[in-house]
Amino acid sequence: MSDKLRNIALIAHGGAGKTSLAEAMLFKAGVTTRQGRVEEGNTVMDYDPEEVKRQTSISTGLAQAPWKKHTITILDTPGDQNFFTDTKICMQAADGAVVVVDGVDGVKVQTEIGWEFAADYSLPCAIFLNKMERERADFQRVVDDIKKSFESPKPIIVQLPIGEEADFKGVIDLVSMKAHIYDAAGKPTVGEIPADLQETAAMEREAMIENVVEADDVLMEKYLEGTALSDDEVKVTLRKGILSRAFAPILCGSAVRSIGVDMLMDFIVNCMPSPMDIAPRKGVSAADGKEVERSPDPNAPFSGFVFKTVADPYAGRLSLFRVVSGTLGGDGTFYNATKEAKERYNQLLSIMGKEQKPVNDAGPGSILAVAKLKETTTGDTLCADNAKIKFKMASPIQTLITFALVPKSKGDEDKILTSLNRLLEEDQGLKVDRNAETKEILLSGAGQVHIESTVEKLKRKFNVEVLLKSPKVPYRETIKKKIRVQGRHKKQTGGHGQFGDCWIQLEPQPRGKGFEFVDAIVGGVIPRQYIPAVEKGVIESAIRGVLAGFPTVDFRVTLDDGSYHAVDSSEMAFKIAGSLAFRKAAEQANPVLLEPIMKVRVTTPDEFMGDIMGDLNGRRGRVLGMENAGKYQVINAEVPMSEFLTYAPDLRSMTGGRGIFTMEFERYDEVPSQIAEKLLVELKAQQEAN
Repeated sequence: MSDKLRNIALIAHGGAGKTSLAEAMLFKAGVTTRQGRVEEGNTVMDYDPEEVKRQTSISTGLAQAPWKKHTITILDTPGDQNFFTDTKICMQAADGAVVVVDGVDGVKVQTEIGWEFAADYSLPCAIFLNKMERERADFQRVVDDIKKSFESPKPIIVQLPIGEEADFKGVIDLVSMKAHIYDAAGKPTVGEIPADLQETAAMEREAMIENVVEADDVLMEKYLEGTALSDDEVKVTLRKGILSRAFAPILCGSAVRSIGVDMLMDFIVNCMPSPMDIAPRKGVSAADGKEVERSPDPNAPFSGFVFKTVADPYAGRLSLFRVVSGTLGGDGTFYNATKEAKERYNQLLSIMGKEQKPVNDAGPGSILAVAKLKETTTGDTLCADNAKIKFKMASPIQTLITFALVPKSKGDEDKILTSLNRLLEEDQGLKVDRNAETKEILLSGAGQVHIESTVEKLKRKFNVEVLLKSPKVPYRETIKKKIRVQGRHKKQTGGHGQFGDCWIQLEPQPRGKGFEFVDAIVGGVIPRQYIPAVEKGVIESAIRGVLAGFPTVDFRVTLDDGSYHAVDSSEMAFKIAGSLAFRKAAEQANPVLLEPIMKVRVTTPDEFMGDIMGDLNGRRGRVLGMENAGKYQVINAEVPMSEFLTYAPDLRSMTGGRGIFTMEFERYDEVPSQIAEKLLVELKAQQEAN
């Protein structure tokens, strides 16, 4: 039954303990007989070799925890910036979010970004303050940090810790006003609040109720009249406020010691939304393009969306999807509205980490998988053939760093591209491009760790080995002076010779104007059929440039004179003449090197502004301005691409992972002469080495 489902995304900055919390929940629910530990590499959620090696989630893990006649589907999302696109995409399948905050370190940047994603998807939130057993864990300090970081929904305390750091041993529930004391095995004993905490608990309960009653006018009036509120009234109104995103309750505990985990699960079942509490999902009718809605009704036409794909070289493609409306049987067909194709499936699968188990049917809110769909990939809408609809899906986070992939074995280029395309199906945060100009395979991602883990997957899954190197910067060349030259090609052989003769005027054009060819021939000094050949020769020569082999841009060529031979002239001869003329003219027209300039936006906390501004200046950047974005400052700048290839890890280092940036191509500008001289020497040395 859909009202017994709870689809909950665990979101946080890396290291806050999401996976440990998921493992504790599975252990409490009796799914596992031993609580897995990230450090030991034996968790249900992090099973990929890359995750075990790095001790961090790279991909969202899924599992179901049966709890008090309900089923909690846990989506354990990555917290590392390198893999946060997966978090963004997979959160669309959840109905609520538990934001895990480190009891020592407090709120960090990826937690804030995850909070913003939850707002984008209108997900009700709860906050679990984890690691309360750690040295330097401080409940009040971190609560203050939470309240400072998150304004809406409003964070409110509903639990208090009993004991601190190594002496942390239990949790006070401010609704029931009971203390839950845990033994070394994580088993609770429920009793009275310790005497030394009764006054604090009473004050915090009063503060909680003041906040809770804001969600219900009748209860507010009752409270203001001084009437005592029952626990049930508080619970019902607390849930109402959570579902309306009026507030986000703060709970606390320790995942590794299993303290407060059962209370969190009770809270999820009692206070977090079921699929039936979620507003209808908007989509577009595939028939007429009008907006339509699908309610979480088991009797409505089937609709759903694929939020994740797992690419397995042996088992094939596994598509994870969320049912929005309607009911599916154990096998059958549905329509892929995105790809406009019918798909047949033979089995519905429930996901438990890396394990899969067949299920017989699925209703609204079910999160399941099907194997070996031919056309379907992440982001596709699945629906009934007679009620076609398309849902809008979230877009991936912009890539920040690019590497060129060099095959270890010659001739592996096609194999690399094929394998990468398979990995792209399961990782929306990657981008692959083949640069026709530099002949490089370019892999872009969120950071160096993202790229390195992808390379490891390439080897493990597809037995393809590559080396990483910085991509070649796509420089350009242009000219700065107007010049007129002759291009003459004359070759005598045994039979017909070759003769082509042209005069061209080469002049610079404004930046970004491109190439222009002007035919100014009069009197038939060059026959009409040979003029396009001269233009073709100019273009082919311009592609190779004269300084370092880069394409020449932003120039005009005017063909104004020449001569021909009635027998020896040909299109080929005039093409060669045009090529010679361009080369000669470009060498004399003060050729210069151009570099791509990127438009950059760096978002950072105030305290790192000085370091970042200094670093941008050191990269030949030009700061255009700054703007305020809440707790952060945004620096707008223009920086040469060559100076920005390694910015992602450098920014991470400068800001402790709290700074983020975006960049896009803006224009080409001339490379300063002193840098160009050194650069040309390096480029020519590279060309000779190749």
